[in-house]
Amino acid sequence: MARTRNREWEQNQINTNLVGFLENYNQNIPGGFPRASVKSLKEFQVAHPLLFKHGDEWSVDRHRKRLMDWLSSHRDDS
Repeated sequence: MARTRNREWEQNQINTNLVGFLENYNQNIPGGFPRASVKSLKEFQVAHPLLFKHGDEWSVDRHRKRLMDWLSSHRDDS
């Protein structure tokens, strides 16, 4: 059980590109939450530049919760 938690934690720390994050996010998002698209992720990047100090790097740990909140509040904007 501890190894599974460590593996999940490690995977959440990994930086990936926009497409990799998009695939992971949409596969693991709970039902009822809006799914992400390339367009919405790019809009999120523009709205939150401080989260992307290292360029186009995404991580579950840094971006998932904020993106979920942002997408929920921007549902009707798309």
